[in-house]
Amino acid sequence: MRKITCPYKPRAWAIPFHKTTKRWMVLVVHRRAGKTTAALNFLQRSALTKSKSSYAYIAPTYRMAKSVAWGLLKDASRFVVGVKQMESELMIIYPNGSRITLYGAENPDRLRGIGLHGVVFDEYGMQPTNIFSEVIRPTLIEHGGYSIWIGTPKGKNEFFRLYDKHREDDEWFVRHLTVDDTGIIKQDEIDNSRKTMSHEEWLQEFYCSFDSAVKGAVYGEELHQARLDNRITVVPNQKEHPVFTVWDLGVGPNLAIGFYQRINEQVRMIDYWQGSHNDGIDVGINAVNSKGYNYGKHFAPHDAKQREISTGKTRIDYAKDLGIDFRVIENELIVNDGVQMGKFLFSRLWVDESKCERWLDAMGQYRWQWDEKRSAFNQKPYHDWTSHAADVHRYAALMEKEMISFSEYQPPIQYKEPNFDPYD
Repeated sequence: MRKITCPYKPRAWAIPFHKTTKRWMVLVVHRRAGKTTAALNFLQRSALTKSKSSYAYIAPTYRMAKSVAWGLLKDASRFVVGVKQMESELMIIYPNGSRITLYGAENPDRLRGIGLHGVVFDEYGMQPTNIFSEVIRPTLIEHGGYSIWIGTPKGKNEFFRLYDKHREDDEWFVRHLTVDDTGIIKQDEIDNSRKTMSHEEWLQEFYCSFDSAVKGAVYGEELHQARLDNRITVVPNQKEHPVFTVWDLGVGPNLAIGFYQRINEQVRMIDYWQGSHNDGIDVGINAVNSKGYNYGKHFAPHDAKQREISTGKTRIDYAKDLGIDFRVIENELIVNDGVQMGKFLFSRLWVDESKCERWLDAMGQYRWQWDEKRSAFNQKPYHDWTSHAADVHRYAALMEKEMISFSEYQPPIQYKEPNFDPYD
């Protein structure tokens, strides 16, 4: 095998990472530490070592993959004689037939069915929570491929759980590196940053704190208060009260269902379900029926009246044939008005932490769009994988008055009691 000398010189913190032979690697590293560069060079070494192998780098969006990683990967591969840089496909093809391709997590279906030898998830906390388990993990089976998760914390989401679960696991390579650990950023720059950043942002970016909310998060304050009030906890189904479902209609991950009970002034979200692959309304209805709850009304947005080309039936009629009679939300309001109602609802909302984990992740990442010209967030939510969970919440806020309980009175949960047990 011809020897190739790579000009890349890893920073001190990255040397143990490049030496590890473990299959699963998690790097929680502060901003500007060079983690993307290190991860791309890890992929390139693998590609050059193993002929006709395939690797993927996945960013939260395709645009981000191109702006953040494509230039770095082109620079890293220029020293390889005979390399092909496919600009339109964001793909590097090496002389030995191996390739590295850049993807965006907003289109995970593009990754299905391929065989990968290795993958990097960059800023994994901003990506759909099911992208690894449902989409990427099967692609690694054939070749025994590895996975690298890198990022700076953005709240307690799937990235946090992955790190927290495996940080003491001997079969995993896990690192949590702050500016004090790497010594890359000068102390005066760290100190000066405190003048222009909030304390939470400063801890998140430089000291890898998972406790800070995502900047620009639509429901960041509401989620934080709910956690302080211990309203995100175990919320069991009260069988004497009906369960109401709230739907956001779509296909696959765009199909989402929230399960609610309204008891006096409290709204309790006891469960959440979201589709995958090409799941349709029929799969959602099967999921609803399989849970065995005592159901009240089933709420669906206005597009339930649309007719399906394949059947000629509206979604309302199709659902009715399968046993669910949708109550259509006629007055959906504009998104921002619905968001305000969603904020009001949060003060009375209890959420089951386990069954609604995926919903909580999405709500924590749901954020306002950033206006580059004004250097400020505008009042329009960014549309991505988080939008469907947020739409369920918005619809629930609109329809909660119709969530009428069978019972006249149920003692409210006393969330101010520190040792509250919801099963008592």
